[in-house]
Amino acid sequence: MKIIKQSLASNSNAYLQGYLRQDATTPQHYPAMIIVPGGSYTHIPEQQAEDLALAWSARGYQAFFLRYSFVAEKQPLLPAPVIELAQTVASLRQNATAWQIDPDRITIAGFSVGGHIVSLYNDLWHITDFAKKVGVSTEILKPQAIILGYPVITPKAGFPTDPATLDAWTNAPAKIAADQRVTAENAPTFVWATAADPLVPVQNALAYAQASIAQGVDTELHLFHHGPHGLALANPVTAWKPGTALPHVAHWMDLAQEWLDDLD
Repeated sequence: MKIIKQSLASNSNAYLQGYLRQDATTPQHYPAMIIVPGGSYTHIPEQQAEDLALAWSARGYQAFFLRYSFVAEKQPLLPAPVIELAQTVASLRQNATAWQIDPDRITIAGFSVGGHIVSLYNDLWHITDFAKKVGVSTEILKPQAIILGYPVITPKAGFPTDPATLDAWTNAPAKIAADQRVTAENAPTFVWATAADPLVPVQNALAYAQASIAQGVDTELHLFHHGPHGLALANPVTAWKPGTALPHVAHWMDLAQEWLDDLD
């Protein structure tokens, strides 16, 4: 395996880290998975991001995670992380041959506020004005599929809870309500969450899934009956306290893989 780290812009701390399978004898083009982790827009748990990426690498993916900009680096923060995700997708396509990526099989998985970034990206990648901000065509930005784990979707669904935090995110809250911007152009979307999430209410996941279904987007939704926020793989690898290794919830990854296989 080869580990790469690529800066996304000279004026930000955002970067892309990749874990590349290498097959020099009979080169293959693997599907790619981009992990966009959570962290409340103040940080990212890099070990968890790496664990998620390596779990997809073990399933045959060229796997990456995005370290995006935080509120301490830019205010209002949005849409900077969404643009950085677009730069990431463009970079994967531009380096598809060197990184042995199948450019038609790029999936993006976002967790918590990473899910907010990814859901907004899914709403925007096909809009010409958004693509122009990255300097590419909309086709370059097209994902094969989207995975959202316990995502933040809209401020109206209970996260964040204080006005000061929301002000640090945006000066236009209506523009970051991802459920209100879904169109029929959105990529197929897989959503999972726990009904008992005490931090990001499950209504976020429900709102995006319902909006996607209403627009005719290929959508799959899984709600697990209990479990705290931030479960990641929901297994001992990413367990961060007692009660965060939940074998039942850990099935989300097999379900997502089966769903992706159905899309091929």
